[in-house]
Amino acid sequence: MRGVLTGFAVIAVVIGVGYAIGRRGSLGERGGEVLTRLAFHVATPALLFTTLARADLAVVFSSRLLVTALSTAAAAGVFVAVGVVRHWGVGRTTIGALCSSYVNSGNLGIPIAAYVLGDASLVAPVLLFQQIVVTPVALTVLDLTGAGEKGGPLWRQVLTPLRNPIAVGALSGVLVSAAGWRVPGPVMEPLTLIAGMSVPAVLLAFGIALHGSAAPGRGRDRHPVLLSVALKSVGQPLAAWALAAGVFGLHGAPLLDVVVTSALPAAQNLFTYAGRYQVGETLARESILLSTLLSVPVLVTIAALLG
Repeated sequence: MRGVLTGFAVIAVVIGVGYAIGRRGSLGERGGEVLTRLAFHVATPALLFTTLARADLAVVFSSRLLVTALSTAAAAGVFVAVGVVRHWGVGRTTIGALCSSYVNSGNLGIPIAAYVLGDASLVAPVLLFQQIVVTPVALTVLDLTGAGEKGGPLWRQVLTPLRNPIAVGALSGVLVSAAGWRVPGPVMEPLTLIAGMSVPAVLLAFGIALHGSAAPGRGRDRHPVLLSVALKSVGQPLAAWALAAGVFGLHGAPLLDVVVTSALPAAQNLFTYAGRYQVGETLARESILLSTLLSVPVLVTIAALLG
C-alpha cells in the first residue's frame, strides 16, 4: 500500500500549499484563475504532447482498454441520464459526467501502478483513452455550449476540436507517435520543461479554490456531487470488475489492474476545465475532493480482495 499512500501524500502536500497561498492572498485575488489559465492553455497541452509523442500506441488495442472504455461510458452515461431528467444543463452535466468517470491516471495513477501493480505502464491504456477520446469530446461539447458558440457557422463548429489547446496537444502527440517521428531535442526539451508546470499548477489552483469554500456535499450542487462521487468511487469499479471478469474473462493480475485503475479518484484537471468554461466549478471541486478521500479505503479494499 506504499504506492497508494505515497501518491495521496504528494497530492495533499501540494494542495495544502495552494490552500496556504489562497489564505495568505500571496497571488492576489485572481491567482487561482491565472494558474488555471496557465495549465489549460500552455502547460497541459505541452504535457499531453510530450507524453503521447513518446507513447506506444499499441496499448490501445487491448482488452484492458475495452474494459476502461465501457466502464467509463457506463458511469458517465448514468450521470448524463440523471442530468437530463433533472435538467442540470449541458455544461454542468458534462462536468459531472467527467467527475463520475475520468480517473486521476497521471499523478496518482502512475505511482499506484508502479507500487501496487508493479508496472507503471499498466496505466497507459486509460491515460491514452482519456487524452485521445474523452478529453477532446468533452471539451468540444463545452465549447459548443459555451457563451458565444451557439448558432455559429457550421464550419466553425466542425473545427471546434482544432481550436482547443488541450485537444490540439493530445492529437498532435498521437500524430507524432503514429508517424514514428522523433521530435528533436531542442524542441522537446523546452516543451518538457513547460509540461512540468501542469500538475503543480492544477493542484495549487485547486488548493487556492478550497480556501473559503463551504463543506462539500451541500448547497445547490449536493445531488450532482453525491451522484458523481458514488459513480466514481463505487459504480465505475464495479462496472469494470463485472466487464473484466464476466465478459472478457480476465482474472488474477489483469483483473486487479483494470479494477484498480477504474477506482482511481476524479482527476484534478477536471477543475481546470470547469474553471476555464466557468461551469460546474463547485461540482468539480467537491467531487474531486470527496472521491479522492474515498478512494483510499476503496483502493485498499480492492487490493485486499483481488490482490
